[in-house]
Amino acid sequence: GRHEVWSWKTASRESLCLMWQKVKVQLMLSMSFLTAVLWYCRRLYSFLAQLLKRWSNYLQRKLIRNLSVLPEVDLLGYSAREWKGETKQAKQMREAYEELFRSCHIKYLRQVKRDNYSVVRAVLFQIFSQGIPFPSWMKERDILKLPEKLLYSQGCNWIQQYSFGPERYTGPNAFGKLRKCMEALKTNWAEISATRDHEERGNLCNTLFSDESKEYKLYEAIKFIMLYEVVEAYEQIKSREVPVPNLFSLLFARDSSSDPLSFMMNHLNSIGDSICLDQVELFLLGYLLQVKIRVYRLHRFNTEEFQVNYPDEYRREWNEIALLTEDDRYYHIPLFRT
Repeated sequence: GRHEVWSWKTASRESLCLMWQKVKVQLMLSMSFLTAVLWYCRRLYSFLAQLLKRWSNYLQRKLIRNLSVLPEVDLLGYSAREWKGETKQAKQMREAYEELFRSCHIKYLRQVKRDNYSVVRAVLFQIFSQGIPFPSWMKERDILKLPEKLLYSQGCNWIQQYSFGPERYTGPNAFGKLRKCMEALKTNWAEISATRDHEERGNLCNTLFSDESKEYKLYEAIKFIMLYEVVEAYEQIKSREVPVPNLFSLLFARDSSSDPLSFMMNHLNSIGDSICLDQVELFLLGYLLQVKIRVYRLHRFNTEEFQVNYPDEYRREWNEIALLTEDDRYYHIPLFRT
């Protein structure tokens, strides 16, 4: 009996040993396979992370390169870089920037692309980035119908001579192109102003103002609204129905813009191509967008014209935006910090 018990225990032990050897081999193979899989996944993850990082950096560089309103930079650092030397002009500009920093609490600025849309871009970018809604008069009427109204209701068939900035093509196609510009302005303005999250709204603005073809449509729409307002004011002056703001008297007092057609041919058609908005047109821009545009004119430092509001006749409920310029041609966006 003892022999049988011993034989049974020995056989069981040997069976268990054999089973363990087989299981051990399987476990070792499984562990080796799992180790290989983990190593491969780790390498794949590292590769994908590097690829994503490179792609992200590429997109960021491309976006910044195409962005027409650059990220904020330190105000005094920008002044020191741009106005080196000891010339009278350089010293005056540095003093003007220091005054902005010290007295006006402007600590940063966003550089705006230097072209002939500069001031319209700077104004519209701030309206969008601040989430400022449509002016009250735009809420009451459909701006998409303004080209049609001028062409058919008011008989202004000369709008076919309208030029689109650098693209100076004019003709029967002008009406359709103006309609597309108005659609672009209305759609983008409505979408961005309805976005309540500040960061998300900023991303939408950066995307929009990095697409040249889209942003140019916005500027041409603004130009056409300026023309529409001039036509309306001109008709009111002729009919003597209601008094018009003084800015229109200044505008029509110029020999080059005594009526809407000459205003379009001699001024609006060249904006974006060879000229920027002048002072009178800045009054008009603020008036039609119903914003108070405060401009810091650095080349007028230590004079009464250092800070100017456009228009000077504005309503208290209008939103305020700020610009700074060194030459009344190109404009940047100042950022306030308390």
